[in-house]
Amino acid sequence: MCGIAGWVDFGRDLTRERDTVQAMTDTMTKRGPDAGGIWLSPHAALGHRRLSIIDLDGGRQPMAAGPAVLTYSGEVYNFRELRAELTGRGHRFGTRSDTEVVLRAFLEWGEAFVDRLNGMYAFAIWDGDELLLVRDRMGVKPLFYFPTADGVLFGSEPKAILANPLAERVLDTDGLRDLLSVAKNPGHAVFRGMRELPPGNTLRVRRDGIELREYWSLQAREHPDDLATTIGTVRELLEDTVARQLVADVPLCTLLSGGLDSSTLTALAARTSDVRSYSVKVTDQPGDNLDHVHARLVADHVGARYEEILHTTVDLLAPSVKAAVLTAYDLPIAKGDEHASLHELFRLVRERSTVALSGECGDEVFGGYRWYRKPDAVWSGTFPWVHSGRSRHEGLELLFAPDLMTKLGLREYERDSHDSALAELSTVSGEDPLEARMREVTYLGLTRHAQVLFDRKDRMSMAAGLEVRVPFTDHRLVEYTFNVPWSMKNFDGREKSLLRAVGKDLLPAEVLSRAKTPYPSIEDDSYDRILRDRLRSLILAKDEPLSPLLTGEFPEGRLTRPALETTLQLNDWLKAYDVRLVL
Repeated sequence: MCGIAGWVDFGRDLTRERDTVQAMTDTMTKRGPDAGGIWLSPHAALGHRRLSIIDLDGGRQPMAAGPAVLTYSGEVYNFRELRAELTGRGHRFGTRSDTEVVLRAFLEWGEAFVDRLNGMYAFAIWDGDELLLVRDRMGVKPLFYFPTADGVLFGSEPKAILANPLAERVLDTDGLRDLLSVAKNPGHAVFRGMRELPPGNTLRVRRDGIELREYWSLQAREHPDDLATTIGTVRELLEDTVARQLVADVPLCTLLSGGLDSSTLTALAARTSDVRSYSVKVTDQPGDNLDHVHARLVADHVGARYEEILHTTVDLLAPSVKAAVLTAYDLPIAKGDEHASLHELFRLVRERSTVALSGECGDEVFGGYRWYRKPDAVWSGTFPWVHSGRSRHEGLELLFAPDLMTKLGLREYERDSHDSALAELSTVSGEDPLEARMREVTYLGLTRHAQVLFDRKDRMSMAAGLEVRVPFTDHRLVEYTFNVPWSMKNFDGREKSLLRAVGKDLLPAEVLSRAKTPYPSIEDDSYDRILRDRLRSLILAKDEPLSPLLTGEFPEGRLTRPALETTLQLNDWLKAYDVRLVL
């Protein structure tokens, strides 16, 4: 896992722009604390920050072979198989890294090589007179780009692009709508002019322009297997996926919540490796979240070495932590307590390990969220997670000026985004209406909801220099389970019935029967009081960057925590990033 940055410009000599390219690259030192490098040519400049995972002494980047130069972030888990095939075709390798495998695969097969990759990755290849940007199928690793008059800027994070004077720090109406909405639209980035390369896409940059191409998407198909075969196939896929993702030349652990997803992965990992596992516990919480109890139970059952990472509410409210989260994310966020908790968890895990396996995306793959089982949410005509919970608009409409909220049209935007997402999906002729809708809901979860989780996990972990791998995003597993009928995924009426059956011989009964619990959030009322006090001060100040957009009065009505967090963070972000409002 690393950070990449670059600049292609057909109208200037980039060999004279070393300082700018270095500045772009240096913004991501935390993503790659072990090494850095830049490569310059007249019309292309590539930068790289390295977090050493495989072949610690080799694999330095940018890496060149023949006419091609690569800057690469992520992991390709089938690199050993590809290396063997390429060796058979006459390639000779100078390193043991997956980086060189990616580069030589491009030289052998051209752009079609992306179909052979299994992993999470984002990379750029300069091939003499054109640039190729590639992002993994599920969008686990981020990649942003900014078209210019004569080329493009790109980076793993917005901050890398913003370090170039050609990139404006402007927030317009479209960007604000994306910030305040809970709709996640692939390709959108908040800063005006900036884009995010959608998952499963490539981007070619030539003198005559740019070309976006989708190389992978989920396809609806009939599922031919019975329940027993399906359980066996999922088990085989998970075993192979976990085995591939245990490869590292540095200490590796699992993030263990005691839930079904992370527990299954930990159990599979422990069958072949000496596993360390970590969970988070907020020690001063009044609630009854028992994640740490079940995590210890799982660790004892499978023989993993286990440790709890402890937080307090005061820790998560510390201004230094809030500032670090904002800098890591590059954007204001609605769930500040969860991001702060993850930031601190990853920071402390990084003191013990360099790579971690996470159960993220298990709920999207196997249907674990409560809204999968709420008919009013399923049939709501919008994203089910929007309908299922208290709307963030409930607070924003009390804080922001009415004419601005009307202009933004957040509810309409979310419904339009929902409909646009479903227009991407093919259908199966004659399928039962409920099965068809549940496939749609699953698609929304995998292509929209999961993107928010991937962004959060990537930014918070990479701010600590920790690589987090997500086995449930293996595209073979996702493709297979996507077409498993809902009646089979839910065959005994419990959430994630299929995954419970897959892991029944791996886990203790208490964990197999445990209902899903959300990631622990702060339940202390003092947290909300502090947020309200900060918001009141912001409103009274009248001269803050956000002041022109607010009603100017502290509302007495109900304010959701996401509305409080979003508003406060938005103001902090406008100041910290020197963003200009153009609405």
